[in-house]
Amino acid sequence: MSKKVCQITGKGVVVGHKVSHSNIKTKKRFYPNLKDKKFFIPEEGKWINLRVSADGIKSISKKGISACLKEAREKGYLK
Repeated sequence: MSKKVCQITGKGVVVGHKVSHSNIKTKKRFYPNLKDKKFFIPEEGKWINLRVSADGIKSISKKGISACLKEAREKGYLK
């Protein structure tokens, strides 16, 4: 199974409880909203495929792909 982590923001799977009406707690995994998306890098003139969360897509729209890739590499989310 592929890794469920955003390559821009680093968001991943978190664990919590599903709570029933009778207050019985069952372990549950909460997954990030990931999409496989293709982005064009104008500086390099090439396309890259990224696994990005909805929040990551908003960050790329706001800051630009180059700034987000630089930031992600510094934080270690992207190789």
